[in-house]
Amino acid sequence: MSRVVLGVLGVLLALYVVFGFVLPALFGLLKFALVLAVVAFVVVALVTAVAKFKK
Repeated sequence: MSRVVLGVLGVLLALYVVFGFVLPALFGLLKFALVLAVVAFVVVALVTAVAKFKK
């Protein structure tokens, strides 16, 4: 019986860790990557526009 209770507690703890720490960290990392990609796109677009207007 104790083995079943400890197994259930282990599963609940694993779910708490996944949904409490891992998923928010992944979403934060994806958000950071998205912001970085948008900034890189703006920089490339500005450099391209400046280079075309200089000609």
